[in-house]
Formats: sequence, C-alpha cells, structure tokens
Amino acid sequence: MSRTSPRAQPEAASVASELSYEAAAAELEQLVAAMEGGQMPLDRLLEGYKRGAELLALCRSRLKAVEEQVQVLEDGQLKPLEAGRG
Repeated sequence: MSRTSPRAQPEAASVASELSYEAAAAELEQLVAAMEGGQMPLDRLLEGYKRGAELLALCRSRLKAVEEQVQVLEDGQLKPLEAGRG
C-alpha cells in the first residue's frame, strides 16, 4: 500500500532548483549513504533514487554554468578558459 502524492514531485523539483550547489551536493551525499547503508525502507528507495537524480542534475547544471563563466583575461579581452593549456 504505497501512497504517493502527485503534487509531491513538482514541489520537490522546485525546492531542488532553489538549493545551492553545496546544499544539493550535501543532500545527495546523505541520500546515497542512506541508500547504500540500508537505512532506507524498500518502499522509499525509488523515491530516493528520483530525488538523487534531481539533485545530481542540479549539481551538474550548476557546475556547467560556472565552467562556462570561468574566463581568463588575455590581451585586454575576456576569453574562455581553454582546457589543457600549459
């Protein structure tokens, strides 16, 4: 008898998008530890997996945005940081 609320998913997604990278990463670490440690009841594993996927997507998105913003001042112009420079 699993009870799931159809409203819970959009609320969870909107809450996830408001988290900082650090908060999302910390929650993801705790969630993974709970899932791996057998601390989560079986009926909550799927819910935990979905939340983990949301958090992972958020972290990846935030990292990509930061990587795109990282630039190096060179010859008076801002240029994207090149990978493998050395």
